[in-house]
Amino acid sequence: MLDIAQNSIAAGASLTEITVEEDTAADRVVIIVKDDGRGMTPEQVRRVSDPFYTTRTTRKVGMGIPLFRMAAEMAGGGLTIDSTPGVGTTVTASFVRSHIDRMPLGDMTGTVVALVRMNPERDFRYVRRWNGREFAVDTRELREILGDVPLNTPEVAEWIGAYIEEQTEAILAPPSGGEPEGASIKS
Repeated sequence: MLDIAQNSIAAGASLTEITVEEDTAADRVVIIVKDDGRGMTPEQVRRVSDPFYTTRTTRKVGMGIPLFRMAAEMAGGGLTIDSTPGVGTTVTASFVRSHIDRMPLGDMTGTVVALVRMNPERDFRYVRRWNGREFAVDTRELREILGDVPLNTPEVAEWIGAYIEEQTEAILAPPSGGEPEGASIKS
């Protein structure tokens, strides 16, 4: 996920939105990374899944999109890229949630906090949905509240991480307590 979001930053995005949506009834996980960067031409979109195609000059291999596509396809899903030059790019990966080959979601809290700390001048919006419940954290809102306090201040980064963890636990918890919904399925 970090690689995909870093692609947005490399494309000059001022806002990167990451959405993780799980629906246990539909047995689906959908991850969307949307940015307002420079976008890609149709030819670039076709070539971006080739690990030996990259626009970077610092290395000759780009593995983020190819690995993301492979992970989605191995788990019974797929990956689409919608991009318009001058507008931005949306990468959408879908997975069969219960598929034995679906990789764990990983540390989304750490990913979001790292993105904010490494790129305090850019904005990020993280949305987590679970069976119709959701929360979001948006650095644009945090900037309004914090004023001149930089987002990469250790205390702010720590608060963002704690907030994401707390909100994730809240939407995963069933209304009456006990085991989270779909807990018997790999999460």
